[in-house]
Amino acid sequence: MNNISKSDWQLFNKLLPKWQERYINRLNQEYKKILDSDGSPANKFWKLEKRIKADRKSPGVIVEVSKRSMFQTLLQLLSEKVITDEDLNGFSEELRDGIDDVVKRLG
Repeated sequence: MNNISKSDWQLFNKLLPKWQERYINRLNQEYKKILDSDGSPANKFWKLEKRIKADRKSPGVIVEVSKRSMFQTLLQLLSEKVITDEDLNGFSEELRDGIDDVVKRLG
């Protein structure tokens, strides 16, 4: 989808940091479980380090923000369960329909 409306772009820029904070909070809770689990301190450290290294690649943690890549970013956020369909409320019907079409083709 190449034609992103100004209102969709503005909403995306407003919501993305909130979505990322929510996702990182969820990750932090999972990290706490790793640290609180049984096992040696060294094993927990390395397990956590591996997990953080993998999580850094998620758009829920860090993502290049551009209007050109916004549609693809939304698809990634959905596929990685950073956001849900409900998080897309407020975006244009055209954008939501475009995302639904791609999800149906892939799913």
